[in-house]
Amino acid sequence: MSTKLEERQKQRQDEIITAARRCFRASGFHGASMSQIASEAKLSVGQIYRYFSNKDAIIEEMIRRIIDYRIAEMEDKTQTDRMPQILAWRQTLSEDDDALMLEMSAEATRNPLVAAMLVEADARMFANACEHLKKQCPHLSEERIRCCVEITAVMMEGSIYRRLTPQKVSASELEKIYREILNMLLIVN
Repeated sequence: MSTKLEERQKQRQDEIITAARRCFRASGFHGASMSQIASEAKLSVGQIYRYFSNKDAIIEEMIRRIIDYRIAEMEDKTQTDRMPQILAWRQTLSEDDDALMLEMSAEATRNPLVAAMLVEADARMFANACEHLKKQCPHLSEERIRCCVEITAVMMEGSIYRRLTPQKVSASELEKIYREILNMLLIVN
């Protein structure tokens, strides 16, 4: 019996998160109200509070889900091998997630709690990426791995932001350079 209740609670949480994602995309985190989210989810505000204590709790769950998805994708070796292509051609795993993460970054400048959530999410991604790279390149030192992950994160996150502007150079030429950069990072001198 509790399994059915847990399934129903998970379904409701999913519905609320889906509605919140739409509202946050339309109005921003700061601008979206709980009443807007409730209306979008076809629930009352009181019903939402049964599942999430406040809007920050919804944001926290949203961040957790996005990071869980990105970590799962990181485990897919084909994504790692395609990284130069992904960067050069400005591809994305999820345009919606990218936009929400940019919105969360903006909200973090106003809301210390959201800033702390992003720091925690970044730590999870960073640790996972280091562990993943260590398996692929056991010859690299721990410090080199951490540096490689940091540089790769800057390239990936910068690429997400750059997707908002027209590309000014040939993607095929960029792909070659990204491949050179990533190969250089993984070679021990």
